[in-house]
Amino acid sequence: MSGNDTLARLAEVIESRKGACPDTSYVARLFHKGTDAILKKIGEEATETVMAAKDGDRPKIVYEVADLWFHSMVALAAFDLKPADVLAELERREGLSGLEEFALRKVQQRENTGE
Repeated sequence: MSGNDTLARLAEVIESRKGACPDTSYVARLFHKGTDAILKKIGEEATETVMAAKDGDRPKIVYEVADLWFHSMVALAAFDLKPADVLAELERREGLSGLEEFALRKVQQRENTGE
């Protein structure tokens, strides 16, 4: 079983709980509160991830990154996106250096804004 399978299964669970009762489902509660609440959770989890990393607490880093990934997947679902969309983007970037990717984005931005 691959990580892609795990992400796909989790995405299915998140999708299935979008319309569930907010009193019985954490995911449904997040969707009920709206996009701002979902994005706030991502910010909180990102901060907790940074704090765990600064402490060098390896198990807590894994725990917090799992929370961050989970809430990021909830955000993806809120915008009708799937983990496969993110994986496709990572695959597109494979083989490019970070500097090349950054330079390409700057060129694309200039083209899109007509500079």
